[in-house]
Amino acid sequence: MNYFYELAVKSESGQRLTEKEIKNLLELPYRDTFQLFPGATLLREKYHGAKIGVCSITNAKSGSCSEDCSFCAQSAHYKQRIHNYPLKSHHELVDIGMVAAGTGCGRFSIVTSGKGLSRNEVEEVCKAVVELKARNVSVCASLGILTEMDFKLLKEAGLTRYHHNLETAPDFFAKICTTHDFSHRVQTINAAVKAGLDVCSGAVFGLGETDAHVIQLAMVLKELDVVSVPVNFLVPIPGTPLENSPRITPLRCLKIICMLRYILPEKDIIVCGGRVENLGELHPFIYPAGASSVMTGNYLTRQGRNSGEDMRLIREMGLEVL
Repeated sequence: MNYFYELAVKSESGQRLTEKEIKNLLELPYRDTFQLFPGATLLREKYHGAKIGVCSITNAKSGSCSEDCSFCAQSAHYKQRIHNYPLKSHHELVDIGMVAAGTGCGRFSIVTSGKGLSRNEVEEVCKAVVELKARNVSVCASLGILTEMDFKLLKEAGLTRYHHNLETAPDFFAKICTTHDFSHRVQTINAAVKAGLDVCSGAVFGLGETDAHVIQLAMVLKELDVVSVPVNFLVPIPGTPLENSPRITPLRCLKIICMLRYILPEKDIIVCGGRVENLGELHPFIYPAGASSVMTGNYLTRQGRNSGEDMRLIREMGLEVL
């Protein structure tokens, strides 16, 4: 039996992998990534069956962010050509959410730029959440660092899930952002959980981190017990500090998805931004690698993949749209 399949069976039984086993996973050459697929598929099907979730987002407030995340087109610290605009009205957000629901997406997320929102802005988002919930749309939000009262209001409005990426591993975070630190992101996740919200938290890969950083991040996410893990791959943005970063290779993308599935066997692993650009011809292999969801449609400042194409690929892979 494949050694890594045996690791997956162990993980499936609820046992944590040992440091030596994780080291073996870490040191597997990229060219051998396909050895991880049988175990990754076993774990995905154990916890998610043959159903693949599909979610979409809207950029509800764009640009002029005070933070200096080195990969981000919306940071006010860098010179990029993007459309800056204030928070959209709750009427606009409801209309966009209904269009997303009409494509078959299971979840719709309201995403805003900036460190956080004012109370008035949070209340405007709450109005949209109330209306969308009344129309049976599952709503998530990604609104930055908020107060306990903000989370309480969102929960009361009917929000079920809050998204707040850790962005990268704690040991690498200071190389990516200097205007706040890793602990602030963890505190926000804990505050959301305290308010009774599920949390969606992941990272951007291809920032210069090592595979050891990927493992470190996965262990933090395991301790935080987040519900879902969005996986983004860097698409270098002109004008940002990482504009000349080399593209992450397709096999490394697939190995990262596999490593996350082995360490976080029961979590919903959502492959999001940069998947098509970085995976190229190997893009369909995200599912054998362990992905249980995808983000479809446009992203924050870039066009994404057509939802019809994503739905069709899921079915062509012998899977079902959740």
